[in-house]
Amino acid sequence: MLWMPACQSGSDAYKTKAENPELVHRGFRRITDIMRHDIFSPPVASRIYAYSAVAAYEALIPGHPEYKSLAGQLNGLTPGPKPEAGKDYCYPLASVSALMKVGKTLVFSESSMEDLKETISQEFKDMDIPADVFDRSLKYGDAVADHILKWSKSDHYAETRSAPKYSINTKDPSRWVPTPPQYADALEPHWMDIRPWVLDSARQFKPEPPLAYSEDKNSDFYKAAMEVYTISKSIDDAQKETAVYWDCNPFEVSVSGHMMVATKKISPGGHWVNITGHACRKAKAPVMKSTVTYLLVALSLADGFISCWTQKFTTNLVRPETVINRSIDPEWHPFIETPPFPEHTSGHATISAAAATILTKEFGEPFEFTDSTEMEFGMKARTFSSFYPASDEAAMSRLWGGIHYRLGNEGGRQNGREIGNFVWNKVKLK
Repeated sequence: MLWMPACQSGSDAYKTKAENPELVHRGFRRITDIMRHDIFSPPVASRIYAYSAVAAYEALIPGHPEYKSLAGQLNGLTPGPKPEAGKDYCYPLASVSALMKVGKTLVFSESSMEDLKETISQEFKDMDIPADVFDRSLKYGDAVADHILKWSKSDHYAETRSAPKYSINTKDPSRWVPTPPQYADALEPHWMDIRPWVLDSARQFKPEPPLAYSEDKNSDFYKAAMEVYTISKSIDDAQKETAVYWDCNPFEVSVSGHMMVATKKISPGGHWVNITGHACRKAKAPVMKSTVTYLLVALSLADGFISCWTQKFTTNLVRPETVINRSIDPEWHPFIETPPFPEHTSGHATISAAAATILTKEFGEPFEFTDSTEMEFGMKARTFSSFYPASDEAAMSRLWGGIHYRLGNEGGRQNGREIGNFVWNKVKLK
């Protein structure tokens, strides 16, 4: 059901209509759809969500003076432009405009973002916003967006685009090597160099180290690999459905004979941004609370990927598929495709726990919700009693899918909850 504004007479009637949170939800959904189409990697997608969410928040808070700016709270963010004193603004319009300008600048399919911006701008015009207020609000939103985009240029992302290619170590059997069917190069091996948003450093939170590599059949490491193999032999239909449900592989490749078929799917972060929308709608969260929730979830996702990727490319642990093919069963393959980066820790477990922590803080528990994210990919909607059960299921799905050891999931889950709590406690919005 769409949000319906209360009736208001007079020249200020637009102010109530403009508080429609659906405009914010549509903006984030369009960013998600574009990133799926353009195949952004999960870490890069999290960066886009974070900058877009910060822009939306900063442009909205002048209309909600009880809220504080993020300047001085997020690493490297300085105070941005201020609205003119004594002038009227439509801050939801400024917020959505800032959100979409940042999103448009950071994605490839700019025309799709521009189309939505024009549609939403027309919807605001139809609210009978005075022309001077409309123009002034757009201008302010653009100024905030420009400030955020300038800030984004100092996070070392550009440097990672031209960083040296990751060197594969084939002599050490404990080290990660590319896996079938794509045998792709390492994904974002320099992501630990990206400036964190809230964390003090990329290495602030360190999960338990991985088990020591060993091919001894009595070793804990070999037993961990055998667990993955054994589970794969008895995986039931419910576990298979769960593995596929949380797969969230932005570019999944299926092999049939000599044919390889690629499928574009939503990223792990995008899945949790969608869940954020579900939760806000169910709670009937107004525009400010919705924007705040997207903001905190996006920050936890972005810092979660930085922390997790730092662990991955520091420990550089070999994937179960490689170990099992080498030492147990050369014909074995996991139920879902192994992604192209080291094992420890699980990215899904990390960012799912981080997002679930924020959402639990925002909405409490239990908070039953239905997630329809995967319906467009042919799967049924799932109902969860709260956010942590959903994130725990996402973590376990990686073991059932055959792409993570149990400890990689547990370490990611621990790391994600720590990050979510840190973001919640450090960012002071009021």
